[in-house]
Amino acid sequence: MPTDAHPGPLRVLVLGASLRAGSSNARLASLVGRMLTDAGAVVDLAAMRDFDMPLYDGDVEAAHGLPEGALALRDRLERCDAFVLASPEYNASVPGVVKNAIDWVSRVRPQPFKTKHALLVSASPSLVGGNRGLWALRVPLEHLGTRVYPDMFSLAAAHQGFTEDGELTDSALQERLSETVLAFLRLVEADARYVCLQRRWYEFPGDRTEAPVTQRAED
Repeated sequence: MPTDAHPGPLRVLVLGASLRAGSSNARLASLVGRMLTDAGAVVDLAAMRDFDMPLYDGDVEAAHGLPEGALALRDRLERCDAFVLASPEYNASVPGVVKNAIDWVSRVRPQPFKTKHALLVSASPSLVGGNRGLWALRVPLEHLGTRVYPDMFSLAAAHQGFTEDGELTDSALQERLSETVLAFLRLVEADARYVCLQRRWYEFPGDRTEAPVTQRAED
């Protein structure tokens, strides 16, 4: 019988999705991780280079199964209540390494992205930030059943965006990011602690989670 009890603090995986050393997205991931920790969550801070995996190939999967990097990322996802993805924007879209990781991990059964809450953030040297990449990133995650938080955060001119202690140079942006992170955590808390609520995430009016197309993607 479900109850409203949730053991311990909320657990959040914060993943810096760039492979580059010194990435602005790694710095943004660290900042979000500190904000979550200050709010009482247990943070698992990770980097994409922690999860080495080849380009997805169905023949490789059939012959060797899933790579260790994909299984390790699956394990980290399963141990969390939610995840934050700090992803760069490549050519107005999703970096190949991020999409490849999603494709590999989505092959695990049960599929670990389903019903996980996610917050998407980005840091980019561009004057328009990484919003285009974040919008593209929503598509595969929502297709897999992830509850992607409606508000996203993108830091423009990121090469000038951080102080020496890792805060944002723009105090208004720092406040907005903090408000976004806290609002996201409150939503995760409501879902994790009050399981008597019917858990449904409708993208369009009339959608049903048991609909065949949705079920094929999520299961």
